[in-house]
Amino acid sequence: LSEDRKASGVFLDLPIAANISALDLGRLTGPLGLLNRKAEDRQAKELTGRLGVRMAGIEAAVSTLSGGNQQKVAIARQLSVDPKVIIMDEPTRGIDVGAKVEIHRLLRQLAGSGVGVIVISSELPELIGLCDRVVVVREGRIAGELAASELGEEAIIMLASGVQDSSNQRQAQNVA
Repeated sequence: LSEDRKASGVFLDLPIAANISALDLGRLTGPLGLLNRKAEDRQAKELTGRLGVRMAGIEAAVSTLSGGNQQKVAIARQLSVDPKVIIMDEPTRGIDVGAKVEIHRLLRQLAGSGVGVIVISSELPELIGLCDRVVVVREGRIAGELAASELGEEAIIMLASGVQDSSNQRQAQNVA
């Protein structure tokens, strides 16, 4: 899922239902290649209900939604294909605090249901609150990996800044 939902995450001028079905057209078309609108509507209603999208209806343009609800539509599109893994790049950038809480709840639910959730975020509190494990990348290389019990802003910053690297981290773990 793109960090810039308006540029590449959703089709702002298209209806919510069309946005959600965009990845799943193979399962939503009949033998003649025509879109089954009833199946598309059913899928859109199920996913928007599951994600708590606040909207006038599935026929409304995505541009009429708040940023948080646009993000939920982008997530619904990804979920329409029953993924085993979902990659979220800055999943809460540009949305209000209430929508952030809802997105975080949703990501925890997905992880709890067995979907692998990979979050790329520059918001350290978000990573600390959501993740079971954080891999810090610095200058294109893995600087280190932190388990949930090791997560903290200082530990992440030390790895990201190069003050501590994974070899120092391993040595510290071996000493302890």
